[in-house]
Parts: sequence; C-alpha cells; structure tokens
Amino acid sequence: MTPVGGWSLANPAWLLFVLALPLIAWLRARRGQPVFVIPFVSRWSGRDAVPRSRLPVILVNAGIVLLAIALARPQHIDEKHLVKQKGYDIVLAIDLSGSMLAEDYERGGQRINRLQAMKPIIEAFMARRPNDRIGVVTFGGRAYTLAPLSSDHDWLHEQVGRLKVGLIEDGTAIGDALALAVARLNQPEREKDGQRLGGFIVLLTDGANNSGSIDPKQAAQLAKAKGIPVYTIGAGQEGEVPMPVFDDHGRKLGYETVLSELDERTLADIADTTGGRYFRAMDSGTVDAAFAAIDRERKLEFDAKSSVHTQEFYQFAAWPGFGLFAVGFWLVGPGRREALS
Repeated sequence: MTPVGGWSLANPAWLLFVLALPLIAWLRARRGQPVFVIPFVSRWSGRDAVPRSRLPVILVNAGIVLLAIALARPQHIDEKHLVKQKGYDIVLAIDLSGSMLAEDYERGGQRINRLQAMKPIIEAFMARRPNDRIGVVTFGGRAYTLAPLSSDHDWLHEQVGRLKVGLIEDGTAIGDALALAVARLNQPEREKDGQRLGGFIVLLTDGANNSGSIDPKQAAQLAKAKGIPVYTIGAGQEGEVPMPVFDDHGRKLGYETVLSELDERTLADIADTTGGRYFRAMDSGTVDAAFAAIDRERKLEFDAKSSVHTQEFYQFAAWPGFGLFAVGFWLVGPGRREALS
C-alpha cells in the first residue's frame, strides 16, 4: 500500500470572510466611527464612545478568524492505494471422526493423535495467507459449518483451537462435507459464466466414506461444475495404528491396535476430477509439506482498490475561537453591553 497524505480545507470559502475583515475596518475608519472590526459591532458602544483598550478588538477579531478557520474545516487526508492484493476464498473441511484419535504421529519424541498433529499446521497455513477469507467445515457422521468465510484470522484461530474429536457424532461423511464446503463458496458475485472465481477447498480426512447422504464422487462433480479445485489430504499411517482407550471419565487406560482404513483412491479421484491434488500425510512433516504446496500453487491477484481516510481538525480552531470571542465580548464592559438590549 502506498499512503499519500496531505492537508486540505473542506469549505475554503469561509476564509474569504477573514480576508474581508481588514477591508471592513478600513471602511468604518473612514467614516470616523471607532468600532470593532466586525459588522454591527458599533451598536455595542454607541456612536461616540471611544474604546478604553484595543484588547477587546484584538480578542474578538482573533476569535472570528479562528471560527472562520473552523468553518473552513481543515482536514488531513490519508489515501491508501491497494495496488495488488493476493488472496483466495478457502474452505477447510476437517475430519473429526473417532479415528482421528489414533496416535500414529510424533512431536518432540512424544506420541500425539492425528488431530493434535493437524491443528498447528492448519493454523500455520492460515497465518501464511493473511489476505484470504477462510471458512471451516467439520465432519464426522454429519457435516457442519464451524466458521463461514471470514477474513478475521484471530477469530478463525480460536475456532480451530476449539476442534476436538467428539464434537460430532462418529462416522466419516466425506461426501456431505465436500458438498457443504462447495455450498459455503456459493457466492454469485464471485462467479463468471457459472464458474466460481478465486476459491478452493482443502479436504482433510483419515478414513473412508461410511456416513452421510451424498456420495463423494457426486460431491466432486458438484465442485467440478462450479470450477472449484479440491485438494485432498489423507492423514495417518497405513496398516495397524495405536488407538487410545479411555474410561468413562476420559482417563486414558492404554492402547489397542486398530487397522487404518484410508480410501486413497477416492481422495485421489476427487482431486483429479476437480483439478486439485492429493497428498499423503503420514507424519507431521508431510502434512506441513502438503499445506505448503497448496499455498504455493493457489495465489490470486485481484484488481487495485483505493481507500481514503479523512481526519477532521476543525475543533482545534472552533473552541479557542469561541473562547476568544466570549472574552473579548466580556471585556467590552457592562455599560457597553447594555446597549445591545
């Protein structure tokens, strides 16, 4: 952004009144009438009175000058040109099924579950794209909108921080999640010839579709029809993985071994159908690499825009002007002020 700052007057015509004050004083002086240099002020003291001091004249005229400046409305204008802004509309579809508790990832030499491994990488991805609007869809046995498209990334980070397995009934409704993500990107003002411009979906799951009412391939066709690329990330290691066992109070009792059931073919088909890519994320490093690759591939430049911020400064002249005018009026004296009645 290129700031262009400067001062200006919103109503500069009021300054003509200030320029007219000396002329008024000169004309009245030629008439031999001692007056303040403002119209009709001779009525304050009478025709033959002689001011005891020039101080009231100075104060009143100074007040008038400041009031005229206030009426001219001095402003400071800060104009900002957004030359080119990169950004996209992105919907993250995140799996919260029970299998995301499998602890087949590591951090700092300690075993962590799949969701714990994903959350900081998702947050880092959002941090790398500060100009994007991002929405979040979560799914298990059903799909829900956690956050609509938003440019408030602090709020989005809070929403992602709330994610945990168990918020949604168990299951893996990939088709429903993808269809909902497409619906979140449905904005006619950002479409051209029926194609959604500047939007894509990141679908992150560790399982095969086993819930919901929409087949993943049907949902992929919906995204394709709208021109929305879908990047799919298959999380978790292949084969047998350790799954924690908890008691009724949520305390971890130990582990059992379960078979990881990731449908890579379907995830790859979704990506191929829509023009995205499929990534296999078997550890934290490959998850981060997948999001980094998506970040590099999807950048968009929008048209230049400009905004103008105006700050008013009239009050810095108005209040002193009123004050000087009032003091000058008071110094005229009680007897002279009675002439006004």
